[in-house]
Amino acid sequence: MDAHHADLLDRLERFYDAVPRDAARAEEHGSCVLFVRKGNGWPFYARPRRDADRPPSLADLTAVRARQRELGLPEALEWVHEVNPELLAVARSAGLAVLEAPLLVLDPTALAEPTAFTDVPVRLLTASAPTTAADVAARRAVAAIGFAAPGTGRGEAGPTQRDAALRGLDVAALDDEQAAIADGSRLAALAETPDEGAVASGMAMRVGDVAEIAGVATLPSARRRGLAAAVTATLARALLADGVEIVFLSAGSDEIARVYLRTGFRRIGTACIAEPPTLHP
Repeated sequence: MDAHHADLLDRLERFYDAVPRDAARAEEHGSCVLFVRKGNGWPFYARPRRDADRPPSLADLTAVRARQRELGLPEALEWVHEVNPELLAVARSAGLAVLEAPLLVLDPTALAEPTAFTDVPVRLLTASAPTTAADVAARRAVAAIGFAAPGTGRGEAGPTQRDAALRGLDVAALDDEQAAIADGSRLAALAETPDEGAVASGMAMRVGDVAEIAGVATLPSARRRGLAAAVTATLARALLADGVEIVFLSAGSDEIARVYLRTGFRRIGTACIAEPPTLHP
């Protein structure tokens, strides 16, 4: 690994460690740190400690998972393989299933225009707009329906299912997202058509000059129209214009990663997410 690549991964590690700290307390369990959210919202994860003098052991994973169960949290552990390569075998020996997600960083010189992918307009959400609350709800509803049907293939779920999902959204999480948009730590975008309303959405989290694009989703009925790529390109352009130096993301699969490669991202590693395997009857 050359010095530039090592420095890039170190900056991402600092980002991963910093993102939860404003909204969570950090508990150390051996060489792992568990972020426990304060109040409502999506639960955080455990990660390897940045200042640990050894890699996480099987005993560390056992201890942090026991604490997650005690708190009623998902038994989720996240790390970058190139930073902690030995953890993959340890997690698997603990019986965890590991998603190896392509980790991609934007090449600003290769960033495409959103209009290269679709003629559907994409707009950024602003805290001062009178529609912000409804827009944030629409973003989260699109994401809920999109992530319920993983992949890039078309499906039947569309505006009807999105509108039904609006009724089940966490009000506190909506308020938190609006506050984050207002303070500049969060960016969000919607792709909309006159007939269908919001059909694709995405967001970005920022800490200093590093930002992660996440939650990019398209309603299954609207897929294969370039919407996810356009949302991603819109967010990336706005981040660069606001002084962000590193824009990165993780893709759920190689198939999904191809969407981001077309927008100007390049693979630099693998983001691992370990959880207990799903049990099917």
